[in-house]
Amino acid sequence: MKISVNIEHTTPLFTQLTEQIKEAVLAGELVAGDALPSIRQLANDLDINHKTVAKAYRLLERDGVIQTKGYRGTFIHLNAKENSVIDLNEWVLEELDKVLSSFRSAGVTESEMRIAFNSLLNNRHK
Repeated sequence: MKISVNIEHTTPLFTQLTEQIKEAVLAGELVAGDALPSIRQLANDLDINHKTVAKAYRLLERDGVIQTKGYRGTFIHLNAKENSVIDLNEWVLEELDKVLSSFRSAGVTESEMRIAFNSLLNNRHK
């Protein structure tokens, strides 16, 4: 599998990486158990910051597409194909849209929503 990034593209580099790996899994180019390059190796190969690759790998691991096995490396997860079709960001947007719509219907202002949301994110609501 060939991974490449376009630094001129508006899509963030870590997103380009996650999308390409998920697409390769769905296309059968990467299957369960296949090893991926180390973060450092992939960053060097693509000439990008290793933190960008690390972020992409963290998101892929969170989504169950890859799994890191300590010093042994990073591998395609057993359920990667099923998990590659799930877009957690899209789901969050859909769920928030439902909640925001109900708040708007109740007359809650955007300012009140922002204050409440920030309060919850910062664990200040008890």
